Amino acid sequence: MLAGPYATMMLADLGAEVIKIEPPGGDISRQVGDSYFASLNRGKRSICVDLTSETGQREFGELISGSHALLANLKPSAIRRYGLTYEALRVWNERIVCVALTGFGLEAGDDPAFDYVIQATTGVAALTGDPLGPPTLPGYSAADNSAGLTAALGLLAQIVSGRGGQVEVSLRDVMLSQLNYRASAYLNDGIEPQRLPMGAHSYYVPAQLFSTADGFLALFITHDKFWKIFAAEANIAGPETMTERAARRDEVLTLVGSALATDTAANWESRLRPLGVPVAAVRTLPEALTANPEVIVAAGAFRLIRSPIRIDGYEPDYGAPPRLDEHGGANL
Repeated sequence: MLAGPYATMMLADLGAEVIKIEPPGGDISRQVGDSYFASLNRGKRSICVDLTSETGQREFGELISGSHALLANLKPSAIRRYGLTYEALRVWNERIVCVALTGFGLEAGDDPAFDYVIQATTGVAALTGDPLGPPTLPGYSAADNSAGLTAALGLLAQIVSGRGGQVEVSLRDVMLSQLNYRASAYLNDGIEPQRLPMGAHSYYVPAQLFSTADGFLALFITHDKFWKIFAAEANIAGPETMTERAARRDEVLTLVGSALATDTAANWESRLRPLGVPVAAVRTLPEALTANPEVIVAAGAFRLIRSPIRIDGYEPDYGAPPRLDEHGGANL
């Protein structure tokens, strides 16, 4: 519903001709709502193909013969049943790149693998939230979106190689990969990941959310230059090196928390940002969109967020999301 469509929308934004192959009843994401569907399928074409029929398989093969790549975001048994692998499709096109975007891998079975399930099974949920509260999930589909970007990267890499072949990307592998330094600390140093209050970073101090006189502030102090500038503005004294601050975490957080409580989040941002300190007041999505109107583009009748990839001299053509089977038959 999300990972594969997001991957191919990123490619469409970059100028690829993307054909969305839908079953006769349409992609299930159409049932969620028009805005949801548009957010993942702008600029694509839509055709209905019944892959369970001989006619549909023939139509599909003809499409494959003239395509660079196929991305299938289905459970493994369906990918094989419908013949969506490189081994099955090379008879139509030796250079076709086939990407299988699944929950756990082509050989791992059909266990359901929606975003929240993946965040739970990979340890992401256990790392998120207050240590005294329950595990927490982000307010958006982090696993699906990350897997979509990874699948698009794998697809392009194989096309650049000049060879056809099978590419696999699983949501599980993507999210475990994104736990990079957390996993490395456990595997190499025996440090088991722990949730810290206010989303605190495991290495850098202070690097977390803080309560202020009004609102919450994200402060991210990494190297010592940032600390020196911040400490001077906040009129506090404390451990001056990164190593010392990490070792004396509680002491540092008490000092910083007391200082930040004397002013509002918005004021701290306006005071610290011009000094080069990494800081931001916590905003809602509507507030963020109001502050960054340039990221909003028109795609037909829909207002959506532009592509995050900016290429000098190229401006994406943000087309409308397709109607079901809009480009079927002679319209393809």
